[in-house]
Amino acid sequence: MKTLASQKIGETGIIKQVRDSVITPKLLDMGCLPGESVKVKYFAPLGDPICVHISGYDLVLLLSAAEKLELK
Repeated sequence: MKTLASQKIGETGIIKQVRDSVITPKLLDMGCLPGESVKVKYFAPLGDPICVHISGYDLVLLLSAAEKLELK
C-alpha cells in the first residue's frame, strides 16, 4: 500500500482514501479529497513535516497525517 508519506520529492500521486476516521474531516477540509492529485514538494530538514502541492496550493502536513493518505 502506497501512502503520501512514502513518496519521494517530486513524485505525484492520486489520493485513493483517508485511512483514519479521526483526522479525515480535517484533511478533507484542507482539500485532501479522494481523486485529487498531490505532489511532494519537499521535506523539512529532519524529515518531518512534509510540504505537498494539492488543489492549487501548498500544504504542510506532519508525516503521521501523511501516512493516513492512501494513494493510487
